[in-house]
Amino acid sequence: MAAKDELTARSRRLGADPRNTNYAGGNTSAKDAAEDPVTGEPVELLWVKGSGGDLGTLTEGGLAVLRLDRLRALTCVYPGVEREDEMVALFDYCLHGRGGAAPSIDTAMHGLVDAEHVDHLHPDAGIAFAAAADGEALTKECFGDRVVWVPWRRPGFQLGLDIAAIKAAHPQAIGCVLGGHGITAWGSTSEECEQRSLEIIATAQAYIDERGRAEPFGQVDHDPLPEAGRRDRAAALAPLIRGLASTDRPQVGHFTDDPVVLDFLSRARHPALAALGTSCPDHFLRTKVRPLVLDLPPTAPFDEVVTRLRELHAEYRAEYASYYDRHAEPDSPPMRGADPAIVLVPGVGMFSFGRDKQTARVASEFYVNAINVMRGAEAISRYQPISESEKFRIEYWALEEAKLARMPKPKPLATRVAFVTGGGSGIGKAVALRLAAEGACVVVADRDGEAAAQVAASLGPDLALAVTVDVTDEQLVRTALRQASLAFGGVDLIVNNAGLSISRSLLDTTLADWDVQHDVMARGSFLVAREAARIMIDQGMGGDIVYIASKNSVFAGPNNVAYGAAKADQAHQVRLLAAELGAFGIRVNGVNPDGVVRGSGIFASGWGAQRAAVYGVPEEQLGEFYAQRTLLKREVLPEHVANAVFVLASAELSHTTGLHVPVDAGVAAAFLR
Repeated sequence: MAAKDELTARSRRLGADPRNTNYAGGNTSAKDAAEDPVTGEPVELLWVKGSGGDLGTLTEGGLAVLRLDRLRALTCVYPGVEREDEMVALFDYCLHGRGGAAPSIDTAMHGLVDAEHVDHLHPDAGIAFAAAADGEALTKECFGDRVVWVPWRRPGFQLGLDIAAIKAAHPQAIGCVLGGHGITAWGSTSEECEQRSLEIIATAQAYIDERGRAEPFGQVDHDPLPEAGRRDRAAALAPLIRGLASTDRPQVGHFTDDPVVLDFLSRARHPALAALGTSCPDHFLRTKVRPLVLDLPPTAPFDEVVTRLRELHAEYRAEYASYYDRHAEPDSPPMRGADPAIVLVPGVGMFSFGRDKQTARVASEFYVNAINVMRGAEAISRYQPISESEKFRIEYWALEEAKLARMPKPKPLATRVAFVTGGGSGIGKAVALRLAAEGACVVVADRDGEAAAQVAASLGPDLALAVTVDVTDEQLVRTALRQASLAFGGVDLIVNNAGLSISRSLLDTTLADWDVQHDVMARGSFLVAREAARIMIDQGMGGDIVYIASKNSVFAGPNNVAYGAAKADQAHQVRLLAAELGAFGIRVNGVNPDGVVRGSGIFASGWGAQRAAVYGVPEEQLGEFYAQRTLLKREVLPEHVANAVFVLASAELSHTTGLHVPVDAGVAAAFLR
């Protein structure tokens, strides 16, 4: 197997186990000879995981490929640690061939260390030693001369030189513990390197398990709330906390009540340990230097919790601004935002935030890693992360700022959470897919849970959630929106699309026909809008409610009294709610489609056959019939309705509320007046 193939296989094995490294954390490399395509002569190359990649999913495209002779020649022009950041730009002049990933800051570590294969990982057990107050002595006691201690140094060219020198000076060593950071291992073969990485991790964990003191976080002060009550309180708190965490810029939320988190928050020492912040650079880049921790017991009254969270958030922002002022230099990047990325609520769990769901979820995973590190360090010593000034140097590193600047421009609906009723088919499905394509997280709500699940699965767990809900049931609606809050922190965009239709004349319309259509469309839209408005008001971030009404809300057609009246009810709800909710920055608008035959769940369930009979045309020609009676002579599809929803929810119409947008290809009788 070629060296690069061995490397990707090894990387995926190591990255698949969270005990070895965290998401996108660490890097691996291999060296081997290849033919120079210009000279035909052999040239020694380095394949190394590129910047921003993840070991567990690494492919060849995620590798940076560099010429070793050029990379090692950089030692001759290295200007010293004060200017080591300049070396990163020179990595580009060492690249071999076309394509490949951008070299990461750790490239020097892999290229300068004299070993064919190198692994740099962030295992919890290894970082426990790296973040222990007497980590150097513990490393010697645990590993003897087989693993060497490397004092803390910010990742970069000098750290690569340090590790290369340490390996040369300790030929018996299989790797090292990097103070405040992680571990590095090396080997002459891919298999040997991987086994040495695993040996270091397993040996460190065994030492902690065998020699660590019990209950390093102290006694249990408060038990977690029972599961049902815990999740109810989490769902109620999520929109408030998301709104606070979005003071500087909108964020998507994630909630976890992982046993590791609940145990940590139940212990006496959690406030003091959380205040020390996380240690490994990968941790605090994603979790900030420390979390916001609620200092009330789980049994505190809800209103008291809300008040205290607001106070603590104001204090957190002031302290973060002070932290920035204490360490910022004249050339430091501007402060990026003073809101917490992690909020810990004893007895309930952890809320985490980021620019998208994946970022929020990963921040949560990193803080679980940090808890594990604290436990390990406190079990064998005393947890002592790197200094606050060093954390600031990492967080506001010019290279980190450049990395952020290279990120793709956010999509139009990035950070927004949409809740689409009737999202399992037809117009609702088209809307859900379009909103997700524009960057929104989407809750696909449908009475047909299987259909909703299929739509959500096509988008992926970090983009979509399926919920089964009958919109006529008040409790089910409330539960579904609470599920949305637990999954994403709250909601920003409601699409009231659930509907059905029964086409009968006035004399043939039964009370059941009337009730079911008004229950689903008039009552259902009201219930969803009311519960969503409560969440949006708690968030304090504004929001959008869009009703999928109908041309029939303003057009009097034959054999349509129950459906038309229900749609007219929806249309007026738009006006009423726009007038009432504007004070909270919530916009309410509607879309009036007509004749959406293809892909429509309503038409497929019998409405199409009924309307075709009314107009005296074959059902298969109904779409064309509708098209020919329009001014544009075009058939309306679900995607066209989805386009209108997107436009209404986008920033381009930020000053529009109370509007109905016709999507009917032009029906003069339905023109709005």
